[in-house]
Amino acid sequence: MPAKQSRKPLAGDDPSDYDQPSVTVDLVLLTVREGQLHVLLIRREAKPFAGRWALPGGFVRIEESLTAAVRRVLREKARLTGIFIEQLYTFGAVKRDPRTRVITVAYYALVSEGQLIRAIGQSADLARMPVHVAWQGEAGGQAEVRGPGGKPVRLAFDHKEILGMAVKRLRGKLDYSPVGFELLPETFTLRQLQQVHEAILDVKLNKPAFRRRMLDKGVLQATGRRETGVTYRPAELYRFVDAAGSNNREEN
Repeated sequence: MPAKQSRKPLAGDDPSDYDQPSVTVDLVLLTVREGQLHVLLIRREAKPFAGRWALPGGFVRIEESLTAAVRRVLREKARLTGIFIEQLYTFGAVKRDPRTRVITVAYYALVSEGQLIRAIGQSADLARMPVHVAWQGEAGGQAEVRGPGGKPVRLAFDHKEILGMAVKRLRGKLDYSPVGFELLPETFTLRQLQQVHEAILDVKLNKPAFRRRMLDKGVLQATGRRETGVTYRPAELYRFVDAAGSNNREEN
């Protein structure tokens, strides 16, 4: 048999022929407060954009997987653990970071307000701020953050674009997944569920139509109990279930 020939190296096979871009992860951690979508931000200490607010993020270390980097940033910067977080999008504009060529992989999650309050209590550099979106539905675009008095906050890097992409993705998932689950208690009323949807969509929804649509999906199970401690007529409590009737919270 003829001797096996080694493959001739192709031009550009050697990684040392190229400059090496850096990789970061950025986290969009959202909650609903007083009927409005809020995001967790961290004040930057280092250049560039020292003193500006930004999404919690950091460089991926050479020995880390993306998942490990996300968990580290969650723990060390966002002061959160045990959060289910989903990959959002990769942002790679050439000049998105003035220091060097940086590609960031963004992730997003819905987090209860109580979790964010506890996280903020551990660091003076953390804050939650309301999100303002100028576009309707899933049109997409930048999202703005408002500070005290409703004044727009200048975010670092391209974090307005990343935040806008997270809102767009979140809105797109409302019709086919129980995306607001993380923002609700184990059992909840249809009123509470509607309030979460209205905050994410930034619209007022028709009450009868919304309730009929939610119940027709087959992902809500009546508990047979009613809410307590209210001055008005107590509403029935529900829980999320999957298609097989299992409690999603127990499985996650």
